[in-house]
Amino acid sequence: MQIAFIGLGNMGAPMAINLQKAGHQVTAFDLSKDACARVQAEGAQIAACAEDAVKGAEVVVSMLPASQHVEGLYLGRDGKPGLLSSINKGALIIDSSTIAGATSQKVAKAAEAAGIAFIDAPVSGGTGGAIAGTLTFMVGGKEADLERARPLLDKMGKNIFHAGDVGAGQTAKICNNMLLGILMIGTSEAIALGVANGLDPKVLSEIMRRSSGGNWALEVYNPCPGVQENSAATRGYTGGFGTDLMLKDLGLAQESAMSVKASTPLGGMARALYAAHSIAGHGPEDFSSVIKMLQQPKG
Repeated sequence: MQIAFIGLGNMGAPMAINLQKAGHQVTAFDLSKDACARVQAEGAQIAACAEDAVKGAEVVVSMLPASQHVEGLYLGRDGKPGLLSSINKGALIIDSSTIAGATSQKVAKAAEAAGIAFIDAPVSGGTGGAIAGTLTFMVGGKEADLERARPLLDKMGKNIFHAGDVGAGQTAKICNNMLLGILMIGTSEAIALGVANGLDPKVLSEIMRRSSGGNWALEVYNPCPGVQENSAATRGYTGGFGTDLMLKDLGLAQESAMSVKASTPLGGMARALYAAHSIAGHGPEDFSSVIKMLQQPKG
């Protein structure tokens, strides 16, 4: 297929590369020249702008930071037309950004009016999953549109769930990320407590991993440096899922909770802790760096 890929960050770049390696013709765009160079080195074409990237594309995949970026891209902003005016009728949009469900629904409605299909397909699995092509996709949209997208999603992930209508994928994603934020804080608290009492973090982590406290963070994303060779923590909390992105997702979860009067006290507390961590200057660092605010000072 001829695919346009917009957004080549830590997640988007390896996803685009996997599509290119699968034999598809990928034309990509990102505001970052370094990000574009990374994808170009793997054989993808780089467009001068998003409008050029989507020319002739059968499918447009986007992976952007937040709701305002997705809405601005497709619907336009500051008096400039959106990308919908440049995408061929009959094309399919796969938006893998994590944004508000209401934004997905707004863009989908405009896309439908322009004769363009739309699904929201946020992902889970981290940068490691994006590189390995083992992401989990949570899809909102029509069944027929999901089936059109499935051959491409299969090249980027190993689990594909149809959550419901447009916007349902976003709801599933924010529920998942709210839980992830909570469990990362809990895991960090437990490790920090053990270390303060003289335990080796590697030993403690392995004990908990094989006990009733076992969770995803202990399995593949330990927040303590040196415990896992390939974790973001061991890389100085770089190259992963940023604290500010987790804060954004926790904010989306609280907005959703308020809209349906759901009780999410731990989600609210997690958001407050990540906000404090960001204000302290750790916003660009991986979200597992939250352990820093729970550790006793050295010396």
